[in-house]
Amino acid sequence: MTRFPKRYVKPTSSCPGCLAWGDFRGRLCHTCYMFGRGHDAAECVGCRRVQPLKWDYCRLCWCQARLDAKTADGQAAEGADVRVRLAAVRHQQLFFVGMHYRRRPTPPTRRKGGRRGPPRKPPPALAWRPDSGWRQSPLFEQIPRHFDRLDPSDADLASPWLAWAKYLAHRFAEARGWGRNIRFAVNRGLAVALTGHVEGDVIRHTEIFSPLRALNLPVGHIITVLAEMGIFEDDNEPSFERWLVGRLAPGIRSEAERWTRVLRDGGPRSLARKEGTVWLSLNHVRPVLLEWSNRYDHLREVTRDDVLAHIKTLHGHQRRDQLVALRSLFTWAKRQGLIFRDPTSRIKVGQNEYAVLQPLLPEQVERSVAAAMTPAARLVLALAAVHAARVAQIAALMLDDVDLGNRRLAIAGRARPLDDLTLRLLTDWLDHRRRRWPSTANLHLLINNQTANTTGQASNHWISAPMRGQDATLERLRVDRQLEEALTP
Repeated sequence: MTRFPKRYVKPTSSCPGCLAWGDFRGRLCHTCYMFGRGHDAAECVGCRRVQPLKWDYCRLCWCQARLDAKTADGQAAEGADVRVRLAAVRHQQLFFVGMHYRRRPTPPTRRKGGRRGPPRKPPPALAWRPDSGWRQSPLFEQIPRHFDRLDPSDADLASPWLAWAKYLAHRFAEARGWGRNIRFAVNRGLAVALTGHVEGDVIRHTEIFSPLRALNLPVGHIITVLAEMGIFEDDNEPSFERWLVGRLAPGIRSEAERWTRVLRDGGPRSLARKEGTVWLSLNHVRPVLLEWSNRYDHLREVTRDDVLAHIKTLHGHQRRDQLVALRSLFTWAKRQGLIFRDPTSRIKVGQNEYAVLQPLLPEQVERSVAAAMTPAARLVLALAAVHAARVAQIAALMLDDVDLGNRRLAIAGRARPLDDLTLRLLTDWLDHRRRRWPSTANLHLLINNQTANTTGQASNHWISAPMRGQDATLERLRVDRQLEEALTP
């Protein structure tokens, strides 16, 4: 008889942070773990232990001060009362894990035809941009603010700017299906960002990003609200501008930057490319430019022998892609008069030899079917293997493209009948989607944790991720379906 090892269960112990006794998984209890993520460790003023501190006191001292305030007043104390009693803490009352959680009152029993639980919190009142009236123009440029010095408990909750921001955040939440946790976190971040805000102030990306990320707040959603208010400035340097800084010789770097901007923005005799295409071209020429920058200071120093020596080390698609990118770079440089002679001229790229398409083996298809573990992955697999849909077409599917009553599915604008397998997988995914994201406002058929709170489509990378590494990828499955149709008499 085969014996399986018993699952390890952590014994009951004391938390090193708050000294509470109980059952918890990690080294610290959950509350101390979350407390330590938002505060730095140092020596506590009260108990002299090295622990994460909030206003120079550890969580154990805070719990004791809260208990003293409750004992004196007979009810739960506010943050200001607890902070006053911190200096008076001279002893520590130990407790069990979970005793200091603020438990919600038990919801009343559900009436017939009524809603269970306490009444829903009313939406924020209608608000608009505060009227600042007359205002003197600033004499100096705005001094950068230090948001990392602010604490959410010190926020100015009566600010009219915060009231307007909460109203806009509520509208975004209703339109994009933000959950309760996201709404609370957004309002908390807005309270930090708008404390002390006056007319004319500008909140910059470099000032607000690190403090909000340190508090584990959704930076993207908060920035969306601030941008809607018209008080946000995106001064973050894009990665597109940073990729060559400090890596190449000055002459080569400046010319490569000009070439990439022409590819991205277009020119008098060239069309603008997509940013993904520009990134591919940059990645193709970057290794050889890094090598040449160690020897040369300008593109005009690169010779034909240098290009040939580099091309000889490449094979297949890698050789073709890098040679095409190098020809684009040197052709542009020759047209702009930056070089005297194009070193890539008369170097043949060669014809791209495509492999002969072969049907997939049953074992390869079975391994891909076994790799599809989620309802979304199984539906994507069926759309590619049965309906020969491309990855981009699957990502662009909308809920309006599905007609379950008539058993029809529109892919790339063309309606096609639904077979029993796809219909069952589609129904399973819609049930999972309804349970997992009941409040989402995204109208795309396939969504995930990121796109459920927005209105955009899922990325092609996420769509094809479950089949990545398999012999039968989504593209191979799509081609295999077309081969089966072509070979069927």
